Amino acid sequence: MNTQTEHVQTVVIGGGQAGLSTGYYLARRGLPFVILDANERIGDAWRNRWDSLRLFTPARYDGLAGMPFPGPAHSFPTKDQMAGYLESYAARFHLPVRTGVKVDGLSRQAGRHVVTAGDRRYEAEHVVVAMARYQIPKVPRFAHELDPGIVQIHSLHYRNPSQLRDGGVLIVGAGNSGAEIALEIAHGHRTSMSGRNTGHIPFRIGGLAARLFLQRFIFRFVFHRLLTIKTPMGRKARPKVLSQGGPLIRIKPADLAAARVARVPRIVGVRDGLPLPEDGRVLNVANVIWCTGFHPGFSWIHLPVFEEGGMPKHESGVALGEPGLYFVGLPFTYAFSSAMIHGVGRDAERVVRVIEDRTRAAASLSLGVRAIPASAASVSREQPAPTRP
Repeated sequence: MNTQTEHVQTVVIGGGQAGLSTGYYLARRGLPFVILDANERIGDAWRNRWDSLRLFTPARYDGLAGMPFPGPAHSFPTKDQMAGYLESYAARFHLPVRTGVKVDGLSRQAGRHVVTAGDRRYEAEHVVVAMARYQIPKVPRFAHELDPGIVQIHSLHYRNPSQLRDGGVLIVGAGNSGAEIALEIAHGHRTSMSGRNTGHIPFRIGGLAARLFLQRFIFRFVFHRLLTIKTPMGRKARPKVLSQGGPLIRIKPADLAAARVARVPRIVGVRDGLPLPEDGRVLNVANVIWCTGFHPGFSWIHLPVFEEGGMPKHESGVALGEPGLYFVGLPFTYAFSSAMIHGVGRDAERVVRVIEDRTRAAASLSLGVRAIPASAASVSREQPAPTRP
């Protein structure tokens, strides 16, 4: 196999909203880069979700830096509309996205990062892993013990109720995905849901009061400014958010109750081929949908930057102990909003500022002069876009 090596100053891995945001700020600063994405088309990570999925945030908060999301400000875009927007965003700013390139390795050799993707090889001073931790579906070890006649689907592969058999459905996982799917399925199936109570936003996110005031309060103030790693409240909330997820945003417990979605205790195993809740009463269901989250999926990163649970050690997206490595798109990178459309851009800009400062420092060192941080320098070229609030 002939390996092709390409030298690039910065490689961005992932072409979703995190990768495109990073590319936008790199381009504004005139820093060379390439974006690698495993999907065949920009936006496929959204297109390949369940059919009825809509964003939890209204369109006014769904645009990336430099390009508002089109459409009514208070509407909730579909997953296909979001996918189309990302494709248009990359085209508008001429971002160098290479699709169909699945990265399978990241290491360091001779002082440079080496990114491999099949027979392609990239050497770079900087690598931005612009991917969420939602990569590899996670299901309990006892899932294989279920009767083979029971249909099992992870939320990643769920599309619509036509995938299910006649009969009862058990949703395992009571977060936003589980609640949305349960409500959809309950129209045609007897539905049960198992999982811890994650809490919920105590108002209708699309109601009049929310449009006038509460949307901005929640998305711009609470999620974006209050719950950050810089505030005591944010530092207290962060471990719970990372381990349990956030509150229900659109669905309310009353909605599930009205649809006759039964809440059942935590599923702890299997008995006679059927799901076994911790109360010992087996559930006679024909379908199980696992909304049980994901493994981070970073096993291809061969660098000592991970905590025991598989999450990278970083400070606001800058990897600790591994200069030149960065993460954008992870939950609570800096704030609760880090994994949301309107929050990822701030994290991307912060990482790009570090890349620029380090690039200038390296250039100055090679010339034997003292580096001036980009944040303090007077730059004659086009200035970067201001940080979005």
